[in-house]
Amino acid sequence: MSAPDGLLVVDKPSGWTSHDVVGRTRRLARTKKVGHAGTLDPMATGVLVLGIGRATRLLGHLALTDKAYDATVRLGATTITDDAEGDVLERRDASGVSDEALAAAVGELTGELDQVPSAVSAVKVAGVRSYARVRAGEDVALAPRQVRVARFDVLARRGDDVDVRVEVSSGTYVRALARDLGAALGVGAHLTALRRTRVGPFALEAARSLEELTGDEVVDAAVLGLDDAVAASFPRRDLSEQEAGDLAHGRRLAPSGAPGARGAFAPDGRCIALVEDTGGAARPLVVFAPA
Repeated sequence: MSAPDGLLVVDKPSGWTSHDVVGRTRRLARTKKVGHAGTLDPMATGVLVLGIGRATRLLGHLALTDKAYDATVRLGATTITDDAEGDVLERRDASGVSDEALAAAVGELTGELDQVPSAVSAVKVAGVRSYARVRAGEDVALAPRQVRVARFDVLARRGDDVDVRVEVSSGTYVRALARDLGAALGVGAHLTALRRTRVGPFALEAARSLEELTGDEVVDAAVLGLDDAVAASFPRRDLSEQEAGDLAHGRRLAPSGAPGARGAFAPDGRCIALVEDTGGAARPLVVFAPA
C-alpha cells in the first residue's frame, strides 16, 4: 500500500539532485506519484518540499515565494559556477577586506535588486538551459531580473570565509549574491556551503532526513496529509454540503471576494479543491474529491 496523499518535507543531503531525492522517495513511499517544489542545487542541503499522490497537484500552486538560507561565502576567489563546484577563474588576496567594508557591501546587496543569474544555472536562453550552453563552451550573458533580498546578515567571519544568513524572494541565486559581494569588495568570492532553512511556510524543523525515512510507518507518519497540507498552505473556505457536491464535480461557486487560491473544505473536513475567484465566480484550480 502506498503512502498517504500529502506533502513530505525532506532535508536534502549534499551531493544529491532534487530528482535523486524524488527517486528515493518514490521507493520509500511505494508510489511513482512523487514530485518536488523548489529545486535545490546538488551542493545545497536543507528543505525540499515533495508532493505524494494527489498532493503532486498542489505543487504548482504552493506559495513558496520566500526562502531562507544559511550560507558560507569564501572571499578571494571566483569560480565559473559561482560556487565551490566550479573551476577557479581568479584568486586575489582578501586579507585587506575590513569588517566595515564587508558590512557596507552586504548592505548594498539588501533590498530590491537587479540580479544577473549565475551563468551556470537552469535559466533558459532560446530554449536551452544556460548551464548546457556554458558546458558547450559558449559565453553566456544573462539578462538581470528583479529580486528581493529581505535579509542579508553576516553571522561570523573566519579568515576568508564569511558565514551569512539570507532571506530572499523566489528566483534569487544565493551564489550570485556571493559573486556580487566579492565583486563589490574587489577581491572576488564564491559560495562554499548552502543550506535552505525555510521555503514558504515549511521550515527545517519539520524536515526529515532520508536516513530517518526508513520503514513504512515512519514514512507515513512524516507525510502531512492532503487536508492538513492545504490548510497549512492556503486560506480556507468552508463549504455547505451543496457547494461541496457542486465543486466535487467541477462546477463553479459564488465568489469568495478574496484574491488568490483558497482551500475549499467540505463540512466533514475533507479538502474538495483549490478555488480561485475569476470571471465573477470561484472556479476550481484543482479538484481532489472524490478520492
